[in-house]
Amino acid sequence: MTTTLLAGGSLLDADGRRDGWLLLDGDRIAAVGTDPPPAADVVLDVTGRTLTPGFIDLHAHGGGGAAYDNGPDEIRAALAVHRAHGTTRSVISLVANPVETIVAGLRAVAALAAADSTIIGSHLEGPFLAVARRGAHAQEYLVEPDPELVETLLDAAGGSLVQVTVAPELPGALDAIERFVAAGVIVAVGHTEAGEHVTRAAFDAGARLLTHVFNAMPGIHHREPGPIPSAFDDDRVTLELVVDGVHVHPSVTQMVFRAAPGRVALVTDAMAAAGGADGFYRLGSLNVTVQNGIALLNGTSTIAGSTLTQDVALRTAIEVADVDETAAVRALTATPACVLGREGEWGMLAAGFAADVVVLAEGWRVERVWAAGVEVGPAPVAESVEASAS
Repeated sequence: MTTTLLAGGSLLDADGRRDGWLLLDGDRIAAVGTDPPPAADVVLDVTGRTLTPGFIDLHAHGGGGAAYDNGPDEIRAALAVHRAHGTTRSVISLVANPVETIVAGLRAVAALAAADSTIIGSHLEGPFLAVARRGAHAQEYLVEPDPELVETLLDAAGGSLVQVTVAPELPGALDAIERFVAAGVIVAVGHTEAGEHVTRAAFDAGARLLTHVFNAMPGIHHREPGPIPSAFDDDRVTLELVVDGVHVHPSVTQMVFRAAPGRVALVTDAMAAAGGADGFYRLGSLNVTVQNGIALLNGTSTIAGSTLTQDVALRTAIEVADVDETAAVRALTATPACVLGREGEWGMLAAGFAADVVVLAEGWRVERVWAAGVEVGPAPVAESVEASAS
């Protein structure tokens, strides 16, 4: 098995920044050190570069013109775009659709995940969402989480369902949360009108995520706090955050990092236009227009996902929102790994961890990427993606 030594760079992960070298052996990091490096089959000089763990995206819908809802070929095409931008492990998010379409999507993702370790599994962002907070999900496909449907979805996924977003105020939602959690699924509160009491009940039932905090939920009100303060206040809960300069203002981004240290997971919520050009797209059954890197449902002001890639999220967090670099990298790596229960395998530059590594040049621009020990190549920076960071 070929060994690869990355020497002369600066290592940056949740433990902070330090100079050193990194030895890759197959799909694992064999060793990390600051002393004279060992021999290797391939030696790469990364002087002046920053090395981070591969990025982990808990929530995305597509990229490069391809949508995850459209089957295996488009999933692979979209993943290739995100891999080139530093995302080495991906959850495949599916939108609200007819039940038979969701079932087919779950089965497709299950087959892909069984063959590709960089595909973590699926995320159902629908159909258990509040109509008034549906965002870019078709209203006609939103339903209440009855037990029979929950079992149908779990059966279709065959153990590959990683996450489900639930509006906990829906009838039967708390029971559904408990059933999903018992099946090993991470439950997120999102697309919701829930107040504080119901949100806390959902967390007590086992929900551990807040889907794209501030978006598709009530804002913070001093007399009706709602789901956001409830999540800030619960150390068990991680907050998804879309840092593209559109979903959340930079000053609010900084506030989230300060209010929930170590509990922020940067996600892209990317739709098909991520890494691609402005134009007209589909998100599930809905039409989307992307202009200046901003995706909106046709004829509305409703945000329809993002055109974000995780390297841009990192750059925006650090350079625009003034987030500490260690905290920003942790939110892309160690924190999502912890959410997934894989904190001993992913998200750190340490011996025994997965050989998921991103080499970043000046300006936090991706230069090289290894996913599970396989180099996937440099990332072309699309103009529309850059626009989303402004």
